Amino acid sequence: MNIILFDTDARNHLLPLTATRPMGELRLGILTLREKWERRLRSTASYITQEYLQEKFPIHIEDENLIINGGVLPTNALCRRIEELGLNEALLMNGELIAARLNEAQFESLIGEEEVEELQGMELEESVPLVQITDLWQLVRLNEQALLDDFSLLTTGRSSKPVSDTNRLIGPPENLYLEAGVKMEYCTLNLSNGPIYIGSNTEVMEGSMLRGPIAIGSDSIIKMGARIYGPSSFGPGCRIGGEVARSIFFANSNKAHDGYLGDSVLGEWCNLGADTNNSNLKNNYSEVKLWDYELERFEKTGQQFVGLIMGDHSKCAINTMFNTGTVVGIFANVFGAGFPRNFVPDFSWGGPDGYRTYKFAEACETATIVMARRGQVFNDLEKAILYHIYDRTARFRSWEK
Repeated sequence: MNIILFDTDARNHLLPLTATRPMGELRLGILTLREKWERRLRSTASYITQEYLQEKFPIHIEDENLIINGGVLPTNALCRRIEELGLNEALLMNGELIAARLNEAQFESLIGEEEVEELQGMELEESVPLVQITDLWQLVRLNEQALLDDFSLLTTGRSSKPVSDTNRLIGPPENLYLEAGVKMEYCTLNLSNGPIYIGSNTEVMEGSMLRGPIAIGSDSIIKMGARIYGPSSFGPGCRIGGEVARSIFFANSNKAHDGYLGDSVLGEWCNLGADTNNSNLKNNYSEVKLWDYELERFEKTGQQFVGLIMGDHSKCAINTMFNTGTVVGIFANVFGAGFPRNFVPDFSWGGPDGYRTYKFAEACETATIVMARRGQVFNDLEKAILYHIYDRTARFRSWEK
């Protein structure tokens, strides 16, 4: 069955992470949300997303289609319930669409915001658990269960590459899975509290200490003596060193040197300079507030631990300090002594002493160089997406007024 994941209004509260991707491309656990649905429903997925993202993430329509809320996490019970849907049936939660099975004509009516004929809506049964992402801080809080679920999904019935006997394992060895091409010698892996999954062609350098649950994507490098506490997830192509706790890196982002990062989420193509540190707990232990792009104000999270949220292509200099609950937009370049503000707008250049706008042409030059280092091309499509963000976020750059 053809899967189509749709963005909801929640994507506006998940900015800047959803500025460059549909909700289904958010990484949680080992896989993205899209990859979870594809594996569980044994099909491929495309998107109903923002107009400026449609060329990069095109929609695919067939005679019958499963339409699924892109912010919902698949579970065994929910997938079974969705597979039971008949044509013209929809699952709702408090009136909000969760999933529907539609033919091509009905789907065209849906995306045209017309009434879908003969569609029968049913409230999802209370016995079927539903977890959906509506706030940035949820990513870190939901990551542990997502790691456990993905580990089971990916490793059941498969055999791990043997681990070298130079490494020390603590806890059940079945909680470790190594893909082909992993290089790891003289490391300590604590599997007592959860599994560790290491993707293909990744190198974990000597002296690294990993305490699960942890996922490390393919073609990544864990630098010598790294100290990583779970639950933490790193997508493909990352470079990780120093101390990291309860954090998520989407892909191709670097924290290669000493410094602490906790309760944080970084998008793609980010780089943290040497000895960058972040606070994830206020000195008075009070509730953390976080910038919300949609509401254009800081909102209470109900959480005591919230670190750094950083959008794609943003970077910071050596010795940067980020305060508790800091949101950094797309393509920001942060530097200077002291703490930058808790919201750094997209395409900012500067720090505590003030900002100027990161000129779009300069940003594109940097992206071209950075992506080439991972064998990828910064093309006109990527440039058009980023220009849309550059234009739409100008109102947050107060110094331009």
